[in-house]
Amino acid sequence: MKKTITAGILSLILSFFFSFNAKAQKPIESPRDSVSGKVGNAMITINYGSPSVKARKIWGDLVPYGKVWRTGANEATTFTTDKAIEVEGKSLPAGKYSFFAIPSEKEWTIIFNKTAKQWGAYDYKDKEDALRVNVKPKKASAMSERLKYTVNSIGISLIWENLEVPVSIK
Repeated sequence: MKKTITAGILSLILSFFFSFNAKAQKPIESPRDSVSGKVGNAMITINYGSPSVKARKIWGDLVPYGKVWRTGANEATTFTTDKAIEVEGKSLPAGKYSFFAIPSEKEWTIIFNKTAKQWGAYDYKDKEDALRVNVKPKKASAMSERLKYTVNSIGISLIWENLEVPVSIK
């Protein structure tokens, strides 16, 4: 009986150790972040996973050119507006959208998709797009280790690594 109890305790300790060690080695997800602000009369909110550069090549590698990207990490980024707005001169009704992009070196396609809750871009369907607009990326004023968004009086910007992608909103 003593051996059974000792073996049981040892088994429990080993089980706890391996369980704890497996959890310790689980990859850390990119932290969630959000930004809100007014553009005209509309309140804009962007909720996103904020990955780090971590000495990786981002544009054209980690984020490939010519493919739909979730504009963040993990769950798809969401873009919410409480009023109808014009994005790059095109109408977008009030609502909550998933926010995707198709990056390239000289021009990006920005996508507002009606299916707001998605994991990444794995189930993305272009037939659910509410709006697509084209914008030009530019060199960022400073290196940004983490992906971030800004909202200001003339629109939003996606900023990561050495790149800024401004999107005009009225």
